Amino acid sequence: MTFKKRLLIGFRDFLLKYYPTPRKLLIHLGIFVGLVLLILLAVHINRKLLIRNNPEKIAEECPQPVRYEFEIPVDSFDRETFRVAPNQFLSNILADRGISMQMIDRIAREYRDVFDVRQIKSGNRIHFFYSPDTLQQVQYMVYEKNVVEYVVYDFRDSLSVILGKKEVVMEVCYLEGEIQSSIWEAIASQGLPTGLVNEITEVYAWMINPFALNRGDRFEVIYENELVDSVSVGVGKVLAARFMYGSRLYEAYAFEQNGNSGYYDAQGESLKRAFLKAPLSYRRISSRFSGSRMHPVLMIRRPHYGVDYAAPTGTPVVSIGDGRVIMKGWDRGGGNVVKIKHNAIFTSGYMHLSKFGAGIHVGANVTQGQVIGYVGSTGLSTGPHLDFRIWKNGHPVDPLKVESPPVEPVTEEFRPAYDSVVRFYQKEFERFKAGGQKISEIFQSAADSAGAPAGESY
Repeated sequence: MTFKKRLLIGFRDFLLKYYPTPRKLLIHLGIFVGLVLLILLAVHINRKLLIRNNPEKIAEECPQPVRYEFEIPVDSFDRETFRVAPNQFLSNILADRGISMQMIDRIAREYRDVFDVRQIKSGNRIHFFYSPDTLQQVQYMVYEKNVVEYVVYDFRDSLSVILGKKEVVMEVCYLEGEIQSSIWEAIASQGLPTGLVNEITEVYAWMINPFALNRGDRFEVIYENELVDSVSVGVGKVLAARFMYGSRLYEAYAFEQNGNSGYYDAQGESLKRAFLKAPLSYRRISSRFSGSRMHPVLMIRRPHYGVDYAAPTGTPVVSIGDGRVIMKGWDRGGGNVVKIKHNAIFTSGYMHLSKFGAGIHVGANVTQGQVIGYVGSTGLSTGPHLDFRIWKNGHPVDPLKVESPPVEPVTEEFRPAYDSVVRFYQKEFERFKAGGQKISEIFQSAADSAGAPAGESY
């Protein structure tokens, strides 16, 4: 008889002797399992009490996650951080920390395509990471070029230099304001980034003069806020906007079709027009279109068929639309003048320029937004400004009242997708007015219930 068979027979005899009935066996097994469960429960409760009474001890026993900055395990090194002082050079900074002149020369020559050390700027931060021992040798140096980009110098084995970028997180935000003096003041008074001024004015560049608004005009904007390390570092794209300009509402929704992005109103008409509303960024309108104005130099009343924009000397002046230069030169009281013929109907003029833009000559083709000159005070002028004029069919017209035709609207192919975008943002504007939800919660709930617009993520 084999050993295995004898073992099985012995086990059978044991069960028959001590557990003649299955009921007795089941009772004993139940008691055993219950005792095991009670022991496990006691251990669990005891550990919870230990954690509650000795959190520091438990924390010491648990491995801590490795903390990285600039893709470096920073807790493994001793660290020094400071800002570059005025007239301080990287060579001096490195030499003071034991880096040889030979190594400094390699950094300057071999890695110029990664970062030219001559471009180091005062006020920017530098981080040094040292070995955590008595030698305190430099292992890494990190120079922050700006809030996003940084340069890592690795001195451990052989020198290596890489350009890195911090992660930029886009946060969707909402803004509303009322004009008291300017759009800049309406935004700055809320502690919001004034970079929004440029974004909003670009959205409405063809529709509204953002610096010649009425007290009481209102606006609301849904936009992207750029975050690095949870700190706002800039403004991204305006996603949707509504601007009550006088008694008229101008809506704007960002949309892309055929690879081209732009802003359109609720009906799908492009906000972009054949002409810009103004040819420069200006401080104020100093004189308007008039059939009889007292000339500030000649001191006689005569027509002023233009709009004067007060602005500092050297402010860039751009063409309001595509066209061809038909005049460039001196024009008596107008000083340095550029005239551009846009089509068979419209011609624009730019007067009192301090100098002309690069490549501007009679016969040159220009594009909308191209710099054609710079604000000055040439000719009969009492101070730096731009005298801007428009002629329609050869007759002067008020530039502030010219209705420019729109460019291509949303096509029929993309209209269903665009309509869903409009409905989505119109609901969000109403939710914001109702209040009570964070931006992330609003967009998530809208996406879950209605389906976010195709191609959009938050």
